[in-house]
Amino acid sequence: MEPIQTAIIVPIPEAEKAVGPFRASLDRAAGWGVPAHVTVLYPFLPPQQIDEQVLAVLRETIAGIPRFDVALTDVGWFGDTVVWLAPQPARPFLELTSAVWQQFPEAPPYAGAHSDVVPHLTIGHDAAKATLSHAAETVSTYLPINAAIDRVRLIAGTPDISPWRTVCEFPLGTTPPAPAGTEVTASWPGPRSGSG
Repeated sequence: MEPIQTAIIVPIPEAEKAVGPFRASLDRAAGWGVPAHVTVLYPFLPPQQIDEQVLAVLRETIAGIPRFDVALTDVGWFGDTVVWLAPQPARPFLELTSAVWQQFPEAPPYAGAHSDVVPHLTIGHDAAKATLSHAAETVSTYLPINAAIDRVRLIAGTPDISPWRTVCEFPLGTTPPAPAGTEVTASWPGPRSGSG
């Protein structure tokens, strides 16, 4: 079956040992073949709209964000139904989302379903609170999980039906980050949306 959706993600393989066993049964996306990740933009453009021009814009946009180091430091919750890991710093993920969304305003994060973008790596969702709490407690023993972020991945698939595959990977830029104390703000093209 042809994919019907695309997503832009930052895979974090360093987290797999901690979250993989739980994601296998508690995160629907793991069953689709999606690795442990922080979402940049989902859903992105329909697969039939992904052409060389779109890929070129993505490549240039993503190269404008410098590589960065991140630590997954804390367990967070969305209500009682989604448990996740918080990346620190979160700002580079927000900058990625903002930069891509500015180029593709027709693809707001989470289709505009949420009022804020909260960068996160999902451990599990929509299971009994006790099950999610157990996952959270176990995963927390692995924290912090450190990762070097140097690329972003475009994936395509059909939720719950076909496995998601990598369409393309885009390297982040090599520009050194701004000196400490330099304020960088993400400019949003419209109302901030998304968080699931």
